[in-house]
This record gives sequence, C-alpha cells and structure tokens, in this order.
Amino acid sequence: MDKIQEYFEKRAFGVCSALGDKLGIASSSVRLYFIYASFLTFGSPLILYLVLAWIVNIRKHLRRRNNTIWY
Repeated sequence: MDKIQEYFEKRAFGVCSALGDKLGIASSSVRLYFIYASFLTFGSPLILYLVLAWIVNIRKHLRRRNNTIWY
C-alpha cells in the first residue's frame, strides 16, 4: 500500500499538497475532499483539479525562469 501511495504522490501534479500548504491543512485531507466531491458530483471536480494542476505547473515554470541570474 505504501508503494502505491508513493508512486501516485511522485507522479501527481502536486495540486493537493499545494492547496493544503496554502490553506494550512494536511494534503491527505484535501485529497479525501476531492475524492468525496467527485463521487457526490459525478466527477466534475476533476475539471477543477486539472485546471489547478495547469496553474501549479505554469507557476513552477515561471519561478524557474525568474530564478536565473541572466536576464
């Protein structure tokens, strides 16, 4: 079970951990809320998750680009 969890945490976009850090709650709680919301609303939070993953990815690339000493 730990190997499965570690695999998905490495391969995931980091949306739940970023959102948990921003809100000050555990990332596992955020993951559970996404799962419960997905079951209750027939998967529509997946669209929100993908949008947030795109935003996190763009911010990561912008930070990398702004950290260089050459402009």
